[in-house]
Formats: sequence, structure tokens, C-alpha cells
Amino acid sequence: MSPPAPPAPVAPESALADTVLGRLTTLYPQAADSGRAAGAASYMKNVAPFLGIPTPQRRLISREVLAGTGRPDESDCTAIALRCWELPEREYQYFATDYLRRHVARCSSGFVPVLRHLVGTVPWWDTVDLLAAHVAGPLVSADPGLGAVMDRWIEDDGIWVARTALLHQLRYKERTDTERLFRYCLLRADHPDFFLRKAIGWALREYAKTDPEAVRGFVDGARDRLSPLSVREALKNIG
Repeated sequence: MSPPAPPAPVAPESALADTVLGRLTTLYPQAADSGRAAGAASYMKNVAPFLGIPTPQRRLISREVLAGTGRPDESDCTAIALRCWELPEREYQYFATDYLRRHVARCSSGFVPVLRHLVGTVPWWDTVDLLAAHVAGPLVSADPGLGAVMDRWIEDDGIWVARTALLHQLRYKERTDTERLFRYCLLRADHPDFFLRKAIGWALREYAKTDPEAVRGFVDGARDRLSPLSVREALKNIG
């Protein structure tokens, strides 16, 4: 059993976060659409309430929110992400996820506890998958020592933390650590959860774009351990 999740990190003081959150919580509600909000919440299994802002419009408003703001440092990224995660409507977490994707290079391995909190709080695929591929992945790539953190996350009792570990190499292509990828797939192969089985298949399918023979060979050798869903997803484009 994995250890309990660490205490929630505290958002540091940040003048940039004050500016961004002030604009964000003014402009986003002005674009709210209750009808769209109900539909979006239903589609996302009511994991969180929504404002009901279509993605193209939300991104336009986000650009307005960020107009003239300076480049953040890690403390600013931390403050913006944590404060967005404290707000109930999902669009605020989308904003934070997009912001972190844009500025992940300004974050160090010290950001990992914040990432762990984001992945494990109000978790669903719509935020977790982006955080895995576009935040966890670049952080580990910049500091290979964080591979040890992923080695712990893959065995975490929280399925979304484990899914993050499975998907963090999603964009690595030829830089993929295949030993780690295949080991992670086998470590969670017997888990009954749909989202972990799907993630196994997705991670393998993505790597198959780089090395289809390696993936085919792995799946053939592990077919008796992998779920039919994982096998089907892994081989979807290579047969």
C-alpha cells in the first residue's frame, strides 16, 4: 500500500497570481452559460461544476487575462495553479493546466509536490492526462532523477497518480525509456480499473508510432497478463 498523500501545499504570495486571478475571476464568469455548464458537467460525470465556456472562447478570454503580464517564476506558477484548483468551476483548472503547459520550463523538480496535489485533487482525465504529458513529462526529462518519483507513483493506490506515471513519457518518442514503459505496464496490468487499463494501451500505442516492432513484441510476450482493452488499444494502429 502506498503512503498517504502529503498535506496540500500552500500557495505562496505572488503579485502576478493576484493580477491573474483577479482578471480571471472577473472575465470568466461574464462568459458563463448555464445551459452549456450543465451539459459539460454531465459529460464529465459531474466531477466538478462548470461555467459553460466553450474552449475557443475560453482561450480567447485567457489571452485577455494574461495580456501584459510578465513571465512567471516557479513561485508564480505554483500560486496560480493552487489558487485555480481552489475554485470550484472546472474552467479555472483548465486555465491553470494550460498555464503550466506553457511555462513548465520555468519549474524545477521542486514543483513535483504541487503537481502531485493537482493530479490527486478533483482528478479526472481532462486535467490529469495533460498534466502527465505536458508537465510531469517535461519535468522528468529535465531532471532524470525524477524517474524515481515516477517509480513510486506507478505503484500509488490513487489511480490518477499511477496513470500520470504511465503517461508521463507520452511525448518522448525516441527518448522513451522502454524498460520503464514496459515495466510500468506490467506492474499495473492486473488492475481492474478502466482508466489504468486504457492508459497502458494508450502509452503503448503512442510509443508504437516510434517503434512498432518493440511494442508488438512486448504485447505478444505479455498478452496473458495484459487486459484485452490494453492489448486492443496498444495494437490499434499496427495490428
